[in-house]
Formats: sequence, structure tokens, C-alpha cells
Amino acid sequence: MNSFRQPETSNVGLFSPQSRVVGGLLSTYDLSGDKIFLDKARDIADRLLPAWNTPTGIPYNVINLSQGRAHNPGWTGGESILADSGTEQLEFIALSQRTGDPKYQQKVENVITFLNKTFPDDGLLPIYINPHSGTTGYSPITFGAMGDSFYEYLLKVWVQGNKTSAVKLYRDMWEKSMKGLLSLIRKSTPSSFTYICEKSGGSLTDKMDELACFAPGMLALGSAGYSPDDSQKFMSLAEELAWTCYNFYQSTPTKLAGENYFFHSGQDMSVGTSWNILRPETVESLFYLWRLTGNKTYQDWGWNIFQAFEKNSRIESGYVGLKDVNSGVKDNMMQSFFLAETLKYLYLLFSPSSVIPLDEWVFNTEAHPLRIVTRDEGGVVKNLNEKKQKPFPRIGGRKEGRTG
Repeated sequence: MNSFRQPETSNVGLFSPQSRVVGGLLSTYDLSGDKIFLDKARDIADRLLPAWNTPTGIPYNVINLSQGRAHNPGWTGGESILADSGTEQLEFIALSQRTGDPKYQQKVENVITFLNKTFPDDGLLPIYINPHSGTTGYSPITFGAMGDSFYEYLLKVWVQGNKTSAVKLYRDMWEKSMKGLLSLIRKSTPSSFTYICEKSGGSLTDKMDELACFAPGMLALGSAGYSPDDSQKFMSLAEELAWTCYNFYQSTPTKLAGENYFFHSGQDMSVGTSWNILRPETVESLFYLWRLTGNKTYQDWGWNIFQAFEKNSRIESGYVGLKDVNSGVKDNMMQSFFLAETLKYLYLLFSPSSVIPLDEWVFNTEAHPLRIVTRDEGGVVKNLNEKKQKPFPRIGGRKEGRTG
């Protein structure tokens, strides 16, 4: 296999190659044990590393993989995006563990160390951060677009490290962020849908992205780390938010969700941006809630969503999004995450819990499973290729149909 190549004039965003390509290659290595996938993951990661060469260590979000030149997009005013800059920890920590080279982990953990120095009591950060000064300035706070996966990774690095004291900082930061999330929770009237607001300055906007529908699954996954009372509180919140996200789908003529929703006093939710591009977040949360509660209702909801995709998005050559979830007019594109995430989580929703068990694997933000490896106090586990591991499981076997 030749080395990855890119035209010298071509730039790529940092988020996609690390989460989709590095994450996918590492996941394939963990599942197959074939070292060629680890070598290719390291090749891409080495090309990405110059993005972290900033005064604060907060990475630029655009890089030329051939020349190693990095910068931020003009439309952000030169700022780095919170989600793009704080969603590399799982992959780069895993890469350091599996190669024995600490440089990848050090780069991404320096970001968290820097942010923790001034981390607010409510754990909520605006979506734009200056990579030179580290200041956040005035920009929206959201669990939707450009904020979402930063909070997801605070929890999942703690899970990835097997919840030891070496990764306690991540859990502590995440719990602060969940206090902040509680301050953004509102209920609609008259339907009593629970939703997550967005915040600008001191003002809240009654708007929730479908992207924020990852939050019920995140809350369910993280609830076990609390005391029994708090655990139940966060699990109940996860279930309430999942009901809202499911109704993002059920409230439209096509039974597919729009990109975002608004909530108005005395009215039901209303779709804002009305396209659907086959996003996975709601079915991701249904998967976690099914695994963690055993409640078959979540399978039923997932089945209904799948049927809506089959009816509205299936074409001869694959699946496409909708330009408008009200009219059902199709677009002409199948996003890569539909295969990597949406269909994968739907498959796992109807698979035995022994397929990618949550006590052995953690999913990155693009649904690529990475093996959980205990972090010692030194942080980096010695090259895992030198350690005896139990055999990598084979994925497949009996495929269960819909139950319940």
C-alpha cells in the first residue's frame, strides 16, 4: 500500500482526517490486529502534527498534508473551533498507546491542560478560541454544531483510560460541563419536551440542533460515574432528551428530522433548517440507552427511524438526504457518516450486547470503536504490541432482527 498523498495546493480540515481516517484505521487495527492499519494511522497523524505548533498548543483547524502548513479558516476570523480543537484525544492517545511513542498523546493532552487552567465553574466554553492567546472572547455556547464533541471527549477519554486516577481530570472537567448543561435545560409548553438551549452572553436561545442529540447517549454513558441519586437524575434527563430527539423525527411529514428545531411558548416544536443529511446522533443515543437500560422502546424508535430512511432516502444506488423534511424532496448526496455511524448504530441497536461491549470498547465521535486500555499514573502505556493481549474479537456471526 502506497503512502497517502495529497495535491500540494489542497488543504483539509483537521477534524475529518483525524476522527474519520486516523480513528478508522486505529479501529480496524484493534479489530483485526493487522499492523498495516496502525502504520497508516501513524502516517496520517504525523502529517497532522504541525497543526498543534501554536503558542498555546491549541491547534489550527486547517492543514496542508503535503507541506505541513496550518492555519484557521477565514470565516472564523482566525479563531480555532472548540469541537475541532478538542476532539483528537481518543485517537492520539490510542496511537501513543499502540506505538509506544508519546508525542501524539502529549500534543492533544496539552490542549486539555491549557484549557483546564481557566476552565469555568460551569464547564461551558464558547465555540471560538484564539490559538495564540487561548482567550475565548464572545461567541455562542452550544452542545450542537462546533461545540458538541469537545464535551463528548471529556467523558470518553475517562472511559478509554478505564476510569483510573490518571484520567480523573477529564471526568472532573466533564462533570463541571454537565452542571453547565443543566443550566441550559428547558421544557416546552404545552408538550413538555425537554431540550438544550444555546447561549450567547447572558441570553438563551430556545433552539436545539439535531447534532445535540448525541447528548442523551453521552449522559447515559456517564451517569454510572455519579452517586446513585445523581446517576438516576442524569439517566432520567437522558431519557427525556431522547424522547425530544425522537420527536424531531416524528413531528415531520416524512418522519425524518430537520437540522435544528425552535421551541416557542404555548406551541409545539417547529423545524428551523429543514434539510436532513442522514445524521446519526439520535440513533447513537438510542443505541446507548438500549444497551444501558434494556428498554426495548429504544429499539422500536430506532426501527421507526430506519423505516423512514428506507421510505424517503433509499434510492437504487444507496441513500440520499432530503432538501426538505416537510416536502420530502431529495438531495443527491450520501454523507460518509451515514455508513460509518447511522447504519452502524442501527445495526448495533439490534445486535447482542456482546458485539462491541461497552466495558471493552469506546466509540470515537465517528463511531469507530477503540479498545479500552487502562492508563497508569505515567499516562502512556508502553507499546501495546509488546504486551500480551487477549485475541481480537471477530465481528459478525448471528445478526438478530428486530425484537419487541
